[in-house]
Amino acid sequence: MWIGRSSFTSLVVGVFVVYVVHTCWVMYGIVYTRPCSGDGNCIQPYLARRPKLQLSVYTTTRSSLGAENHVDLVLNVEDFDVESKFERTVNVSVPKKTRNNGTLYAYVFLHHAGVLPWRDGKQVHLVSPLTTYMVPKPEEVNLLTGESATQQVEAEKRPSNALDEPVSHWRPRLTLNVMVDDFVFDGAALPADVHRYMKMVQLGKTVHYLPILFIDQLSNRVKDLMVINRSTAELPLTVSYDKISLGRLRFWIHMQDAVYSLQQLGFSEKDADEVKGIFVDTNLYFLALTFFVAAFHLLFDFLAFKNDISFWKKKKTMIGMSTKLWKVKKALKMSVVWRGLRPAFQFGSSSESERKTEEYDTQAMTLLSYLLYPLCVGGAVYSLLNVKYKSWYSWLINSFVNGVYAFGFLFMLPQLFVNYKMKSVAHLPWKAFTYKAFNTFIDDVFAFIITMPTSHRLACFRDDVVFLVYLYQRWLYPVDKSRVNEFGESYEESPPRKPHTD
Repeated sequence: MWIGRSSFTSLVVGVFVVYVVHTCWVMYGIVYTRPCSGDGNCIQPYLARRPKLQLSVYTTTRSSLGAENHVDLVLNVEDFDVESKFERTVNVSVPKKTRNNGTLYAYVFLHHAGVLPWRDGKQVHLVSPLTTYMVPKPEEVNLLTGESATQQVEAEKRPSNALDEPVSHWRPRLTLNVMVDDFVFDGAALPADVHRYMKMVQLGKTVHYLPILFIDQLSNRVKDLMVINRSTAELPLTVSYDKISLGRLRFWIHMQDAVYSLQQLGFSEKDADEVKGIFVDTNLYFLALTFFVAAFHLLFDFLAFKNDISFWKKKKTMIGMSTKLWKVKKALKMSVVWRGLRPAFQFGSSSESERKTEEYDTQAMTLLSYLLYPLCVGGAVYSLLNVKYKSWYSWLINSFVNGVYAFGFLFMLPQLFVNYKMKSVAHLPWKAFTYKAFNTFIDDVFAFIITMPTSHRLACFRDDVVFLVYLYQRWLYPVDKSRVNEFGESYEESPPRKPHTD
């Protein structure tokens, strides 16, 4: 039987290793590009000729630009150096059409110095909307006094029936990149992701690709958006530039396409923004580490579930087990019975030890309720007095969520009290606990990466505290072979082994 379980676990671990290796190979294929090995079909970089370039940014209300009419020049960088990083803030005039819930576009040109972009045959350009449509965020107020979080300008006030209508919001940041690697592409194996950003020209007998310009849309965050109202004449725009490598460019294109696909599937701007935050606010090397951590989270989840089933299949009594903590485990036990894994899996009549366990469990819940009930009510009252909310419903939901976190913590503590009273931890499923502890520490990593409410972030660390107390109790109460183990068995009750016959 042990060999069978070990073989199954080895199989799962093997599949996991294959999955991780395959994913690493796919990620390597995204960032690695095979250079051209010969001279016949190679595409050379135009930047290798060190041309004098100029960067120009125009704004217009038209989505397609045919000539220099109806455009406003907002930024002009002469003697543009692709290797030099910069950030500049300019004021952009907002046309009347944009103020009336319209759209404004930015046209970014990279062209030869001293030549107008639409007269330069070797210019490259991209277009990016400077506005987006979103439903305005409801104003947060103190529900008792009516005091608002921010003083709202009269011109920005809208009738109540228009609060659910999308309006134009200003994107105050425009992030530009140019791929600066002197990379020679193989014309027969151009990456599809970079190909759509490439523009080729024939110079003599050699084909060159013009500078690859890229607009980083992931840097546009919802928290930075500004509502455009009818009185807005000018708005600030921060134009930042930095060079980018080919591998990072390809990775960024894939991530940007992934976010766009989410929006096409119905994700709102806010939902997509949370995905953006993972890539924008996190170092890429730390992000790669997070991938491996998430993969191990999946493995530990499976192993914990497997050991949970094994534990409850062999468990004979509930001695030392808090019924408050293990209600979910009981549901798992019933599903095991229903699936026929062990038809005779039923607890017998209650023993004295089980009755004492129930008594300690109830006593712990009573003592903890004296503490947590007033804390939950007090926290709800405090937030009502000092925190601003959108509505009473928002306050109610927030209070209930905090209560759920508090009671989740409450149901974890009685088991510690039962362990203390019985001076034993041998009855606990330590294998499953260990795997879940690893997952808890992994959740701590995600708590720093993913945007989440503070209460949920604290809930991740609360599990760490409880597990550390479990470990302390394991050290404090050494294993007594006369006590029951996690399978409801005692070492001293084990049947003697049959002697070997020669």
